[in-house]
Amino acid sequence: MEVKNLFDPLVKEVIIDRINCLTAQSQRQWGKMDAGQMLNHCRLPIAMAMGNHEVKGSFMLRLIGPMFKSMLYNEKPYKQGLPTDKTYIVGESKNFDEEKSQLIDNINKFTPESITVQKHPVFGKFTAEQWGKSTWKHLDHHLRQFGV
Repeated sequence: MEVKNLFDPLVKEVIIDRINCLTAQSQRQWGKMDAGQMLNHCRLPIAMAMGNHEVKGSFMLRLIGPMFKSMLYNEKPYKQGLPTDKTYIVGESKNFDEEKSQLIDNINKFTPESITVQKHPVFGKFTAEQWGKSTWKHLDHHLRQFGV
């Protein structure tokens, strides 16, 4: 799998086109979230990188997280059913159209200059390239979850 950088305008355009292929009725191929919940879930790591969502992480995760950091942006696809930080779990249903609009807005605002968090609360210091690649990989994972 080729990991792309979400800071590349063409990559950003392709991701947004894929998001626009989703509907509120899009069915997941694995996992528990519906499409609106998934859009909300995908928005949260971007908000965290821009300083608008707080993730504390447990002591144990902060201790071992740096050893697994490269998994966030390397060439290996995420496995289905990986554990999710509790601050990223979306339990209640969400308004699909609002979540879609907000996610696309966050993606458009996501630039190297918009990143205010230099140190990920679990995985440690990130470069702009690592932010761009890990964010693309997370979005790609969940868009594939819904077949787009």
